[in-house]
Amino acid sequence: MAVSKTDRRNKIKKRIRKDITGTQSRPRLAVFRSNKEIYAQIVDDVEGKTLVAASSRDKDVTSAEGSKIEKAALVGKALAEKAKQAGIETISFDRGGYLYHGRVKSLADGAREGGLKF
Repeated sequence: MAVSKTDRRNKIKKRIRKDITGTQSRPRLAVFRSNKEIYAQIVDDVEGKTLVAASSRDKDVTSAEGSKIEKAALVGKALAEKAKQAGIETISFDRGGYLYHGRVKSLADGAREGGLKF
């Protein structure tokens, strides 16, 4: 029987999370991508807390015109600004089992433009 898309992604996600963890000094940037929206949050796995979050459903991103890839870049920039205000500069990038292209890559590039270091 064939493996479904979500099962395949969850398998890849477990393999990635085996190596990447977020600490206080270097938290993890986790990405979730649905068909319409994209969500990103910076997480401290030691304490189990979300430090900063941004999504394409935020007011400043929703009002912007453009494709989903362009909105993902705006989400990355917004997340970087919030992270700078929280005192976060370096992060570990967790692509969440998604391929590193399209909206995921655009979000990462936007976060880099905003000043985060991976």
